[in-house]
Amino acid sequence: METYNFTEIEKRWKKTWKENRVYSCDLSKSQSKYYTLVMFPYPSGDFLHAGHGRNYIIGDAVYRYFRAQGRNVLNPMGFDAFGLPAENTAIKKGIHPEDWTLKNIERMKGQFDDWGMGYDWDKEVVSCLPDYYRWTQWIFLKLYEKGLAYRKKAYVNWCPSCLTVLANEQVVDGNCERCDSAVEQKDLEQWFFKITAYADKLLADIDRLGNWPDRVKTMQRNWIGKSEGAEVQFQVEGKAEKITVFTTRPDTLFGATYMVLAPEHPLVLPLVKGTPKEAEVKAFVEGIKKQSAVDRVGENAEKLGLDTGIKAVNPVNGKAIPVYIANYVLMDYGTGAIMAVPAHDTRDFEFAKKYGIHIVQVIDPTDEVKHAWKASGHVYNPQEEPYTDDGKLVNSEFLNGLNVESAKKKMAEWLEGKKTGKSAVTYRLRDWLISRQRYWGAPIPMINCPKCGWVAVPEKDLPVRLPRAVEFKPTGESPLKTVPDFVKAPCPKCGTEGKRETDTMDTFVDSSWYFLRYVSPKDNQQAFDPKTANQWLPVDQYIGGVEHAILHLLYSRFITKVLKDQGFINFDEPFARLFTQGMITKGGVKMSKSKGNSVQPDELIQKYGADTYRLYTLFIGPPERDAEWDDRAVEGGFRFLNRFWKLSQDLMARPDFAQGGDPVGVSEQDKEVRRKTHQTIHKITQDMTNGFKFNTAISAMMELLNLLYDYKDSPESKTPILRESVTAMVKLLGPFTPHVAEELWGRLGGKGFLLEAGWPAHDASLLKADVVEIPIQVNGKVKTRVNVRVGLDEAGVMNLLKGDERVLKFVQMDKVQKLIWVKDKLANFIVKS
Repeated sequence: METYNFTEIEKRWKKTWKENRVYSCDLSKSQSKYYTLVMFPYPSGDFLHAGHGRNYIIGDAVYRYFRAQGRNVLNPMGFDAFGLPAENTAIKKGIHPEDWTLKNIERMKGQFDDWGMGYDWDKEVVSCLPDYYRWTQWIFLKLYEKGLAYRKKAYVNWCPSCLTVLANEQVVDGNCERCDSAVEQKDLEQWFFKITAYADKLLADIDRLGNWPDRVKTMQRNWIGKSEGAEVQFQVEGKAEKITVFTTRPDTLFGATYMVLAPEHPLVLPLVKGTPKEAEVKAFVEGIKKQSAVDRVGENAEKLGLDTGIKAVNPVNGKAIPVYIANYVLMDYGTGAIMAVPAHDTRDFEFAKKYGIHIVQVIDPTDEVKHAWKASGHVYNPQEEPYTDDGKLVNSEFLNGLNVESAKKKMAEWLEGKKTGKSAVTYRLRDWLISRQRYWGAPIPMINCPKCGWVAVPEKDLPVRLPRAVEFKPTGESPLKTVPDFVKAPCPKCGTEGKRETDTMDTFVDSSWYFLRYVSPKDNQQAFDPKTANQWLPVDQYIGGVEHAILHLLYSRFITKVLKDQGFINFDEPFARLFTQGMITKGGVKMSKSKGNSVQPDELIQKYGADTYRLYTLFIGPPERDAEWDDRAVEGGFRFLNRFWKLSQDLMARPDFAQGGDPVGVSEQDKEVRRKTHQTIHKITQDMTNGFKFNTAISAMMELLNLLYDYKDSPESKTPILRESVTAMVKLLGPFTPHVAEELWGRLGGKGFLLEAGWPAHDASLLKADVVEIPIQVNGKVKTRVNVRVGLDEAGVMNLLKGDERVLKFVQMDKVQKLIWVKDKLANFIVKS
């Protein structure tokens, strides 16, 4: 008997599929279309490990399933090829970032081919090539035209290791998400995208994302962070300036006994200029700049403050209150200034106690709270502890006696009437900082003219190309600054010599629109063809990691809405369905090359074949959950494929194999095999349709295979029934193990490629058993089991059982008082003792 030669089989079918372009998608045929997409990889490393592989293997199984369902499926792949990791690694290795990146791309494409990925490579996009980043620059210009791209001086997140600015979303717990270095604050001129202009739309439309994971939607809601409250103006005593604060608790304004400005607030230095406190304030501000976000606002962070000597007037009572600067107030929330109510805010209370600031109670606890305190012997003192729950207003003049919600509304009305404030909404979301002081990114298409200021590069002059000859120095400035031929450029308006912007764009700009480029990747006249984009998008199924919930996914939604508002597309959400896979761990730690626990798929494929690697990856656990890699368990998948191969060989060796014939079940064993086969088809179809339950689908096939082995060895087994079951299994295995499935499809006499053969359909009439095994109980204790016809009533089952010798061994029928019959479940004889 021929053995399972996976090496020869996989090599041959990869070649055949490529030669016949079986993965090519005709975009002109948008009827029954399905666009499935996996987040494209960063080619910053020289190989993809098994942890990466899970993402792509899941996506390929989804693609093959929908192809088998008869859909016209677009399944493209590309490379997110710009960015800091590629540049840092290239510098470390002494190779140009372009050479390093393109070499890695070829290596990864080879890996994808080894794994049997069904990508339409005619649609490939590579974000670091001019024919792609030309259109990234075009998108920048479209935002600039509408005032959605702008430049300003601002305190920004600075990574001292990567020597570049980071967006807020790229700072995790105060550290750089790439290298884990503590992030500092730096005052720089930077380019921003005005994503806050779309905050309301981005938030409201989350409710339309019915096929996205709840976890991702919650993360986006929290990141956008809508807060309703009021803006209040505090007049600086003795000066013309006013300090505006945003508060969600305007009801507590009578309890505001001090104010705090973020050290970065633009009013800090002007207000103290020429005062005795000026030098002390400047030194404090410089010191706070060196603190990370965690040092400033972390749970255990020490609250550091300084009285500026400036006072501001509380608009509700006319009292002058001190103005502090403190590390726990940040510029990236609200207005960068707060009114502090220490009696009713834990953070403000701790600060007030530390610096000896006056505390005024304005919320009286509810009766329920007072009763609970009394019962426990607790005595409340607002000078000793803050009260942060609900209650009624006290010490607040016209608000006294009101509950919190009523007081909020009345105070907002009072502020508006006095023109010292208004109702307001603010967001945690900040504008998207896109400038990077690095080389390996899309150049920002702007020129600074000494006469005209900043001027956009005309579309006809795109792309602004990256020069190849650059020097990489650890200066914290873009290497492009040292390339005169790049920097010098005539002003598009007046012709005067100007200077190009030398910062490059954040790589998340590249990935915020790539899904649109796949529908017209070779078009050199436009970023994408609107007609084709409108036919094929939104993406029907998007697959990737949950770590991108507030980065790539949010940015892509923003750019899609911008393009829709400008009339380029007719949809405003990029991804109809989102699936986020769990990560692969080894030794309890996320698989990573840097941690030394990565598994090389190449070695597994050499030993077991790509189909075994794919099968184990899909079988390892529920795909949405994290899973621990076990090298030994891979062999289980290999044994399964070998057993299926042997079963197929046994079937084809039967003398009557070529005769055909309909699968007709006569014996109970025949019927059981057909029933199990159609139950398996039904289950796997459901598993693939409802959440991609690959692991349970594979488990169902393993169960069926065990039954088929028992059946084939039976002297009464029928070849047509075996053929039906094995053929169904070949089709069911197609998305998971395409090479061996394709091989067996042809050997079983299948016509054409398996992808085009259709998905097996179950026969509903065969799903239910004619006979069911039930337990026989006597006074509630199980004595034996018997088979009965499905659907029998009590009289019918009694007639059957009183003649069954197995039952009569335990039951004397003349002593039976009662039969408890649970249809198709159990029979319990109540017998006199």
